[in-house]
Amino acid sequence: MKKTTIHPILLTGLLAALSWLCPGMPSKAADDSKDKPATGQDWTYKQFLKDFKKSGRTTHLTAAEFARVQARKDAYLKDIHRYLTRKFGYADPKVMKAFEDLPREYFHFDYQGDEDYCKTAYEYPPRTWALGWGSALSDYEGQAYMAQLAHPTSKETVLEVGTGSGFNISLLSRMVRDAYSIEIIKPLGQAVSHIFKPLGYKNVHTRVGDGYYGWKDVGGFDIIMFTCVAQFVPPPLFNQLKPGGRIIIPIGQPFKHNQVLYVYHMDKRKRVHSKKYIPVYFIPMKGTMGVAAAQMGITVPGLKKDHKPKPKSASEEAPPEKLRLRPVP
Repeated sequence: MKKTTIHPILLTGLLAALSWLCPGMPSKAADDSKDKPATGQDWTYKQFLKDFKKSGRTTHLTAAEFARVQARKDAYLKDIHRYLTRKFGYADPKVMKAFEDLPREYFHFDYQGDEDYCKTAYEYPPRTWALGWGSALSDYEGQAYMAQLAHPTSKETVLEVGTGSGFNISLLSRMVRDAYSIEIIKPLGQAVSHIFKPLGYKNVHTRVGDGYYGWKDVGGFDIIMFTCVAQFVPPPLFNQLKPGGRIIIPIGQPFKHNQVLYVYHMDKRKRVHSKKYIPVYFIPMKGTMGVAAAQMGITVPGLKKDHKPKPKSASEEAPPEKLRLRPVP
């Protein structure tokens, strides 16, 4: 019988194809990837330490503590599944997969105090955690609710106002084509900007700035999500919303428990429909939003009513053409 020889390059391609068809089969091509995103399957203590160091942070998490954290993750995923099923009648598989792939302990860090609290990840009941400078990592049930409410798809582009820990935009980035996030707190935004590359999350883009004005040069967004409470939707963001797009935003007064989560949907004729959902509690949106709200007679702690907002340009200040709000009961 004649012996057949397969060229090494062809063999590598064949193994990669078989790996795609049979997920359980190991692939040399996959193993050689330098930018392989962290998932629950290949997330080890050694990889955690390596990525944490690359992000410019220091952790004191021991191997034993890391193991205990991982042991809690299954219960964490089951809680999210139960919560989403209770709220929506089902748990979106895309949202569940994103939570499964994302190592939450990697995001448990106090940037102002320069101290990690990774060993608290996957806690129950869920709670918020301080990041420094008044910012916080939201509880995971709330993040799951907002993610499923947004209905993200793989061809969409999302903008987040309030980067915070970076967990929420990382979560969304697993379900969309491109993910953008703006953080107004400069030291927090600069520090968090270094945490995505070590995980291999190449479609996450962040910058420091005032989220009131959005990210104009991107060319429009399918989803705009606020992780801070505002008094109204900033007009420039309606201009940056694509037809068929939606804005998920907590609206209410700062430091009050009367905040409500709203979704604004823009139809193909650029008419905007609004619907309110559940009560929420978020830290206040800073910058122009607070000043503009004060001008409208809404009391915002620490701001004076005689200050006027300073828009970046006239085009950003103008409301979208023929914009009409249509409340939906």
